[in-house]
Amino acid sequence: MSFPDITPDLRAAAPELRGRLLANQEMAGLTWFRVGGPAQVLFAPADEQDLAYLLSRLPAEIPVTVVGLGSNLIVRDGGIPGVVIRLGGKAFGEISLEDGNRLRSGTAVPDVKVARAAADASLDGLAFYRGIPGCIGGALRMNAGAHGGETTDVLVSARGVTREGEIVTLSHAEMGFTYRNSAAATMDTIFTSALFQGRPGDQAAIFAEMDRVTAAREAAQPIKERTGGSTFKNPPGGKAWQLIDAAGCRGLRVGGAQVSEMHCNFLINAGGATAADIEGLGEEVRRRVKQTSGFDLHWEIKRLGVAA
Repeated sequence: MSFPDITPDLRAAAPELRGRLLANQEMAGLTWFRVGGPAQVLFAPADEQDLAYLLSRLPAEIPVTVVGLGSNLIVRDGGIPGVVIRLGGKAFGEISLEDGNRLRSGTAVPDVKVARAAADASLDGLAFYRGIPGCIGGALRMNAGAHGGETTDVLVSARGVTREGEIVTLSHAEMGFTYRNSAAATMDTIFTSALFQGRPGDQAAIFAEMDRVTAAREAAQPIKERTGGSTFKNPPGGKAWQLIDAAGCRGLRVGGAQVSEMHCNFLINAGGATAADIEGLGEEVRRRVKQTSGFDLHWEIKRLGVAA
């Protein structure tokens, strides 16, 4: 499937744009599942000002979607209409230390790199990011957490650009964090950087904690498979994987998609899966869990685009 090429219109509307606009760019290679259709337009802005410039010139009827490292994402087989924005490069990939035991990171920085930079600076409190796939932009939107820590514990503020092209800074309170979610999920703001609060720590102890997180993740999760990470949120008072296991879904397959034998809250592309296979498998897991336990599982993985 391909979409009409709207890049000439976008370039005409924003003649001073410096970033790249790519029409009908395949998205499968940009997601960890390795599935999905094309982006109608993929935009890689040169920097924050370039992003604000395009958004300020973009017609309101053109949808905007933001993707990061593609770790917690299903792009449906029909692709994503409108403009898909993917931040990268030096402008969104830098980390710096600030006074008061604080660390600032671009939102394209992988979570693991933030954990390591904090450890290198003997800043405690950010080691949990070692266990989270993806980048800081995604962590802000879903209040990413693991191994006893989550984003709400350490975030001071987040900077971004609104759909209208205005550059804004949101406080921790304005982010509206809840379990694996934030008010940012319903905002029209594209985050470009985040400021985190650490605390002085012992470097050796911090690295030891990161090693523990790494070992625990490698022992329990199918990180070498084509997967999207944790699929469903834990329901109140329950563990998603236990409910899935009790419903007899461990190893369940739909087409080329499979529930992981190692950790059944992970779906994997076992070979030749489509996005429809993976999403369909997830919905079958939800149906069986509801039938056997009465619990409604809610997707943690983001699903974008249209069916083929």
